[in-house]
Amino acid sequence: MPQSLEASIKEAVKKIVKEASIGPALDVKDALQKGLDVEVKEASRNQLRAILRNVELARENQAAVCQDTGLPNFFVRLGDDFPIRSKLVDILASAVAEVTAEVPLRPNTVDPVEERNPGNNTGVHIPWIDMELVPGDFAEITYVPKGGGTELPSRGFVIPPGNAWEKLPKLVLDAVVEAGPIPCPPVIVGVGIGGTVEMATKLAKRAATLRPVGSRNANAKIAALEDELLKAINKLGIGPHGTGGTVTALDVHVEYGYRHPATFAIGIVFSCWATRRSTVLIHSDGRYEFMPNPRWF
Repeated sequence: MPQSLEASIKEAVKKIVKEASIGPALDVKDALQKGLDVEVKEASRNQLRAILRNVELARENQAAVCQDTGLPNFFVRLGDDFPIRSKLVDILASAVAEVTAEVPLRPNTVDPVEERNPGNNTGVHIPWIDMELVPGDFAEITYVPKGGGTELPSRGFVIPPGNAWEKLPKLVLDAVVEAGPIPCPPVIVGVGIGGTVEMATKLAKRAATLRPVGSRNANAKIAALEDELLKAINKLGIGPHGTGGTVTALDVHVEYGYRHPATFAIGIVFSCWATRRSTVLIHSDGRYEFMPNPRWF
């Protein structure tokens, strides 16, 4: 007898949680290899070699690529006609809890009031779910383990719009300099622009984690800004794990939304060298297929 749709969803989600935890996304791994090809400082090249060897060992042993397996984040594109909706939240949480024990993953969720860790990477508002409603009868689910050191340097600003475009590059570069080695460079820098600080940081997080390395915004002016920021960041001399090399960032991604006439909000979010994501497309009949990249952009 065919298994239920709920069982299929859980099975598929467990697979992407494991896949994302074991290694960085393929585009990130390729970018790390290209970074090794262009890095000139030997200490920095050694760091990149160690990173790439770590990726190989994690894959060979089916173990987490980093001891910090982050907080569980799901990005869900949910079709209007997909038959399971509110139940999806519990299914995602159950999948995370089971994979935490099976891989295993480090339990990272802590009750901020009681200072108690439930031990299974779930809790109030965790897993965190960012959901978009779309036409169709499918659920496209992307898992991203994110948190810890890459969140410490994250920034949110709301500034007057008059000279915001002139201020934006300095805000980004200052954030990268202040972050230094904390977010485990080489990093992906996500920049969000919008009307509220919440909107800007949410867009920045999507940009940092969901867009493939090398992709560019469809808006030509924003794409040019991405290129300019990437070049400027890689001239700062921070390098892999702060060793002073030329590969501080693998990429810079900028996303924007419309703003209020009186405000210009900017969010800056970092994603580390072990940027991990895995995506599955689940059909309403229970069939599922894995996708190389999510379709958020």
